[in-house]
Parts: sequence; structure tokens; C-alpha cells
Amino acid sequence: QVHLVESGGGLVRPGGSLRLSCEASGARFAVVHIAWYRQVPGTQREMVARISAGFETTYAESVKGRFTISRDHGKQSVYLQMTDVRPEDAADYYCAAEYAGRTYWGQGTQVAVST
Repeated sequence: QVHLVESGGGLVRPGGSLRLSCEASGARFAVVHIAWYRQVPGTQREMVARISAGFETTYAESVKGRFTISRDHGKQSVYLQMTDVRPEDAADYYCAAEYAGRTYWGQGTQVAVST
């Protein structure tokens, strides 16, 4: 089982930056693939970025060039660096771990975008 705790959400101005963190425990972190998803209430959850155990990254088209996903095995954490944040980036952000054929979710962290 994988336990995930997200942090770093908050209010950011358009054009600003924010870094989300996802700390994992309960499994050997080096073999866990991690993705960030986001969801606006009433809409489907969408994948924002994913980093594999081998550090391969994938991004949604809407965030390419603005968001960067990274992982630190020493801290068992994955980060989502958000830059040039736009109003449409406002959502609840969730960390998801793919491990042993199952997907585990964190509780989410909210990102609000406003002047």
C-alpha cells in the first residue's frame, strides 16, 4: 500500500508560480510511478504530469513548458513546479501512485488563481 500526502497548494496570481509536493510512504519509492492530476468540481479528473520510476516525464498539452514534474528519491517525494500559472489552472490537485497494479491517491491540495 502507498500513502500519499500532498502539500503546497494555495492562492497564486496569474503569471505566478507555485510548487506542489507529494510525499510517499509505504512502498519502495524507486519503483513507484507518480502522476499529478487535477479536477475542477463537476468535471473529470485530468492527468497533468507523470514521472515514471525511471524519471521519464509526460505532460498534458495545456501545461507543457509551464509545469515541471520531478522526484527526489531521498525524500520519497514528487514535486510539481508550476510557473506562468493561468486562471484555468485553478483546481484541486491530486497525487497518484501506480504500484503493483494498483493506483493510490492522496487527499488533494487546492490551487486557486486570482488577482
